[in-house]
Amino acid sequence: MNDPGDLRPNEEAVALEAASDATLRFIGTIHTPWRDRKDCPRQGRLDGPECQLVLDPVWHNALAGLEDYDTIEVLYWLDQSRRDLIRQSPRTDGQTFGTFALRSPVRPNPIGTSMVKLVRIEKGTLTVRGLDCLDGTPLLDIKPDRCAFSPKAPDKTGGGY
Repeated sequence: MNDPGDLRPNEEAVALEAASDATLRFIGTIHTPWRDRKDCPRQGRLDGPECQLVLDPVWHNALAGLEDYDTIEVLYWLDQSRRDLIRQSPRTDGQTFGTFALRSPVRPNPIGTSMVKLVRIEKGTLTVRGLDCLDGTPLLDIKPDRCAFSPKAPDKTGGGY
């Protein structure tokens, strides 16, 4: 993933030790039509192809109530991305930006996020539209659309957050 020979003009990479400071629990796998990064869209579209979020069976009951939302947020681990670039040239126009100024999948912790249209939920598999990741991408989390979300619990007393 971190081949110095695949840098674009003006890009800059840093030498990193292997990451070992966090443990994530993948909750399933994402299935999309894209098997190669060059075919994957830059951003997902709500009218894009149907994709599946296949949850591990232990998480099936965690989906209760999610069907009430038209859109959901999907977080995923971009396991095919390099993690060492601090400056990137996303286009061939010579412009270079800091990694944190981009939504590029190339980042120190390659967490992807997409707001997607929830089409249906069947037996632990969510069919959605709007993803932009490779087939087989590990699934990290699913959340209801934060704009449509209404709290399931009463407000906390004392005016706290």
